[in-house]
Parts: sequence; C-alpha cells; structure tokens
Amino acid sequence: MQIKTLEDMQTAKKLGLAQLYPDKPKILVGMATCGLAAGAQKVFDLFQRKAQHEHWDGVVEKTGCIGFCYKEPLVDFILPDKPRLTYEQVTPDVAEELWSEISAGKIPEKHFLARLDIDDPILDGGPRKLYKGKLKGFLAKAPRYEDLDFFKLQRHLAMRNCGFVDPDNILHYIARGGYFALYKALTEMAPEEVIEAVTVAGLRGRGGGGFPTGVKWASCRKAQGWPKYVLCNADEGDPGAYMDRSLIEGDPHAILEGMLIGAYAIGSSEGYVYVRAEYPLAVKTLQRSILAAREAGLLGENIFGTGFSFDIKLNLGGGAFVCGESTALMASIEGKPGEPRAKYVHTVDKGLWNRPSNLNNVETWANVPLIIAKGADWYRDIGTEGSKGTKIFSLVGQVKNVGLVEVPMGISIKDMVNLIGGGVPETKEFKAIQIGGPSGGCIPRELWDLPIDFDSLWDAGAIMGSGGMIVMDDSTCMVDVAKFFLDFLIDESCGKCIPCRLGLKRMREILEEFSTGKGTVADLDELQSLAEAVKDGSLCALGGSAPNPVLSTLRYFREEYEAHVLRRKCPAAVCKELITYSINQELCNGCTACVQECPQGAITGEKKKPHQLNAALCIKCGACHEVCKFKAVEVF
Repeated sequence: MQIKTLEDMQTAKKLGLAQLYPDKPKILVGMATCGLAAGAQKVFDLFQRKAQHEHWDGVVEKTGCIGFCYKEPLVDFILPDKPRLTYEQVTPDVAEELWSEISAGKIPEKHFLARLDIDDPILDGGPRKLYKGKLKGFLAKAPRYEDLDFFKLQRHLAMRNCGFVDPDNILHYIARGGYFALYKALTEMAPEEVIEAVTVAGLRGRGGGGFPTGVKWASCRKAQGWPKYVLCNADEGDPGAYMDRSLIEGDPHAILEGMLIGAYAIGSSEGYVYVRAEYPLAVKTLQRSILAAREAGLLGENIFGTGFSFDIKLNLGGGAFVCGESTALMASIEGKPGEPRAKYVHTVDKGLWNRPSNLNNVETWANVPLIIAKGADWYRDIGTEGSKGTKIFSLVGQVKNVGLVEVPMGISIKDMVNLIGGGVPETKEFKAIQIGGPSGGCIPRELWDLPIDFDSLWDAGAIMGSGGMIVMDDSTCMVDVAKFFLDFLIDESCGKCIPCRLGLKRMREILEEFSTGKGTVADLDELQSLAEAVKDGSLCALGGSAPNPVLSTLRYFREEYEAHVLRRKCPAAVCKELITYSINQELCNGCTACVQECPQGAITGEKKKPHQLNAALCIKCGACHEVCKFKAVEVF
C-alpha cells in the first residue's frame, strides 16, 4: 500500500498488528545466517509442508536472530492466549515431535528454552501481555527469557525487532512503531532540531572510534556543496564479528529509517549502503526492503507529502577489510581502488565524489529512530556519562554462551564473560578478552572489573570498534594471538603508506622469532618502538590501530614475552618450537589411544603397559595430548 499520510500509517500499523498477533497459531523460525547454518531451512520447510498438507489453521513465518546463536535453530510458537514459547536446537526430527504436539493442542516440554510473557516493542506504546489469566502446569514453572543468564543483563534497543518481525514484511516493522519517527521528524521538527536531539542524546558512532554522531551531522549540514550524500557502512570485516549482518538480516527497515532521518537533518537526497558482498542473505534482505519502502512511498519523491525526497542505492563491497575505512569505502563506491587518503580534508566537507558526505555504520543508524521517537533524555538515561545507550557485541571464543549480546554501556568485562557468557569451559581459567576487532586490544583478567565503554577501553589500550569480543582462556599464547591479528592486518593493508606496509611485516617477523626461540631482549625493545611508530605514522585508522594487539599484550603480558625470549619457553604450550611432549610413565595405563591417533608413529608400547614417545619423530601436533584421558601426555 502507498503511505502518504498519518492515517495511512495507522492503517498499515493495524494491518501489521493483525499479522504479528493473529487470532490463530503462528510458528516463527529463526532464518538469519546463524539459523540457516544450523539447519533452519529444513525445519522451516517441514513446518510449511505440515501446515499445508494438514490444512492447519495457522501461519509459518521466518524471523531474524535474537542473539542466542549457539542455540539455533530456534523456533517460536505464538498461540492464542499463551506466552510466546521458544524451543532450541530444533532439528527436523525435533520439529516433527513439536508439530505432533502443537497440532494436537498440547504444549511440548522437550527442547523448551524460555517463554516470553510480555512483548515490549519500544516504539509501539509499551508492553503487551501475551495472555490473560494465570498459567498452569508446565508453563507456570517454565523459565522466562529474563530468567536466563544470557538475557538477564541485556537490553535490546538496536536489536528491538530482531526475532520478532519478518524482515521482508514492512507492515511488521510499522506495527511495532517503525517509520513513525520519520513522520515525526518530517512533520514536527526542523532539521536543526533533529541534529540537536541526536547530539543531546549522546549517540556516538558504533563502528569504530565512537565519534559523536550529532557533531558529524551538524558539520555535514553546514558544509558547502551539493549534492550531499548519506552513507551506511555495512562492510563488517572483523574476525568473529557479525553484529551488522544480523541487524540487516533481522531488522533492515530500522537502518533505512535511520538513514532517512539523517538525510533530512543533513539536507541529502541520495544515499548508499555499502554492504559486504560476502553477506548474500543481508544483501538480498536489503534489496527487498529498499524496494518495499520505495513501493510504500517511504523512499523516493515527496515522502509524506512534505517535499522531502531521498532514495538509497546498494553498493557491494570490494572484499577488502580496509574498505571499512571511510575514505577507502568512498573510493570503492566511486569505482576506484579501496585506498584511504589523508584526513586533513574531512569527508563531511569533501567525501564521495568530492561532495559533503556523512558516513555512519549499521548500528548507529538503527539507534536514530529510537532517539526521535522516545526523546533525547530517554536515551541519555541509558549507559554511562560519556557513553550513552547500548552496544551490540559478538561474544565468541572460549566461553560457554556464544552469540550476539546487546547491553547498556558500562557493564563490566567480568559480568559479560561470567554472567552473560556463562564463563570459560571447566578446567580452564579466564585469561584475557580481545575487544575491538583485529585492531583492538587484549584486556587481562586483573582488569575484568573494567566498565565496557568508549573511554575506559581506550585508556586500557583497547577500542570499542564495531563490537567484536573474543574470550581467551589460559591455553592461549598471547604472542601467538598478536601474530594472528598481525597476519590478518598485513593481508588487509592496502600498502599505500610505508609505516603500515613495512612496519607491520617487520613486527610480524619479530614475533615469529619469539615463537621459534630466536628472539632477544633487543628485539623486545624494537617491537615496542616500532609498534608506536606505526601507530603514529600510518595514513589511516587501519594502520594507526593495527599495533594495538601487540602494544596491549606487551603492556599486560610482558612476562609471557620474556619467557619466550629469556627462557625459550611458551607458558601456554602453543609455540611448537618451544615445547616438548613426553609420556608420564606413572600415569600411562597403556590404553593405546595415543598410539592410534599419532600420525607419525612416534608412540610405541604394548597394551596395558606404559608407552614411550620418540621425540625425534614427534611433530608436536598435540593429537596424543587431546585423546589421553589420563593426563599421561605432558607438555613442557
């Protein structure tokens, strides 16, 4: 339907609410990339076949990711006058079981994850109780979402619609309050008032350094030149990070609405979303959403009859990490090699095609409609003094609960790892957390009470970045970690400036000398000074932040570096040239598991008698250590 007036918006909202909360049963299957990777497509197809063949009086729909990625595939049952019921790790066989019970009017108990009693769409007038009366039996005792450790400390703002709406259904987004903030901005606020609201709210960029969003918008509005461009950076390239991808796959219209509001404030009529080509589902979702918004009259000419016009084009990324940097991104859109330029001329003055341009990332844009709808003061109440609102993190690594986490700024690292993440696996100890992507820093256990906000992380030698968060336990070698991230950054460097092109390679060479037992104390000093030189002398933010993994590990784990240099030992037993495998004769009971696993035939011995390991044949692959249940294989 075409939407031109407030009455049209109300009609669309009514239609959407009838679909979101139907009088008949509804099945929702999580169909974001994490769900599909776990087999959600087969589950979705099975429910659709069942519903069609058995003439079931209900609907089967897809939705995005709520963040509990390691529990996928997730399936929700929305039944009349019942809580929303979520089931975890639903394979086709499990789906068959669930279907037989649901279609018979029963509530399945197996594979149950949690119930949702109250739906709280932030933009749609407040909480909505999903049932009347009291719950009985299994449901009365079933855990709620807020009872799960993973969700207790979370607050979904940017992710407010993920897992609740069909991302391809614009009516679902409108039903939960979407595009009403755009209407408010266009009909009740001057552009300067929109910028003032974003400024007062304290919104800072969620894609890297945390620059104040309102300040950037104001600078772009004042800049001379036409046309002006509004850009969305969806070129998410950090290892282990997938926040932007999930937002696009789960709630694309929040990003489009944010860009529309920003364009009105800045004075732009044309925008671009620069999205990774390696995100096929996100690309298709954006394409469909842009088309739907255009067909509804929410993109294009004379939006809401106000005279404001704005349209968005999609640009697929060039496959390079450096294209996440603003000037490299703009060069790529122009069809040029994705190389950064010096920043003495700001992109808000001369950016894309040498015109004033405003670039924010996916998560930043998704927050904008909230600020306009709920007010700057409402948003300012969330977070810390210098870091307002929430932040989405991808929590990965050596932690039990892996997934997307959106929390108020200021939560401690300890709470993030132990409460939300469930801690590191048993028998291991938390050692460090790497925050901010490959250019971030490693924060040690002794600082795990540190609040997670822009300024605290910066002072500790890390950055917020886009929100990548990798948990490491005591089996991690910090020299090896620094090597890993330098390898990535060397590959992704455009090579335009000497500090980054040559400095990173020399730093990597020194680290390799440490891990092979050839390093010296002088090398330690050279590594420190070289890292600082690369940080100070590089052309763009990639090179300027690339030494962070080295500098932070030198700062907090220097004794580990010294062990590699002075004692020729790797305390974590990771660096092959510095470790030795042997079999403890007193602990070995001759089970032969190591003999069968060794690819070199380096272990010999009779069954039920202690075995021997030939060090000359051992390639230190660690296979014997992994399969030994009696801890007889020791590493020194």
